[in-house]
Amino acid sequence: MISGTGTEIGKTVVTAAIASLALAAGQKVAVLKPAQTGLRPGEPGDVDQVAALAGPVTGQELARFPDPLAPDTAARRAGLPPVRPAVAAAAATQLAEQHDLVLVEGAGGLLVRFDDSGGTLADVAWALGAPVLLVAAAGLGTLNATTLSAEALARRGIACAGVVIGSWPADPDLAARCNLSDLPVAAGAALLGVVPTGAGQLDRVEFRAMARRSLAPPLGGTFDAEEFTERYAA
Repeated sequence: MISGTGTEIGKTVVTAAIASLALAAGQKVAVLKPAQTGLRPGEPGDVDQVAALAGPVTGQELARFPDPLAPDTAARRAGLPPVRPAVAAAAATQLAEQHDLVLVEGAGGLLVRFDDSGGTLADVAWALGAPVLLVAAAGLGTLNATTLSAEALARRGIACAGVVIGSWPADPDLAARCNLSDLPVAAGAALLGVVPTGAGQLDRVEFRAMARRSLAPPLGGTFDAEEFTERYAA
């Protein structure tokens, strides 16, 4: 499960980076997007971006709603049925039968409502017994959002796989540099990667090389959090 600590945080690029390295290792990879919001039929969505960056993944989108809103709100405004967590979990389970790795990318943050019963991405993770990778912002304000997400996972008995910074600036400010040490504390889990700003504009070959440098060994790369943190020590 891939969840951001907010919107526009880099979830899709991080998902693509993990998928790219898994494909390079010879794995069959599926990417599931339970609810795509803010796009109309025919427009390329997050699953399409992952495939463009990573390579031949099996992509599945369960529902699409045109308004750029939380899935529950967007479904209601469109007059369409929402995506229930149980349906998303069943789709992931089915994909897992024929794939080595299934990545489920959420919409917005962990507790954004998927349906009128209050179902969330956390409910999908709980139903699957799957760990959640948190994608966080680099700068000021990220510690609170990361802490809240990690506490929500812990309260539900869901493992936090780690935290990845989704968009690392070329010229990081003091807050971003300090957050390299503070984010793992906030998440209660290891820093598993730092993806540079603009990574989504790379071609597929460059993107895979970036992914290898930017993600830690548990995600298939060579990123060394301790070395990176020392390099930017404030």
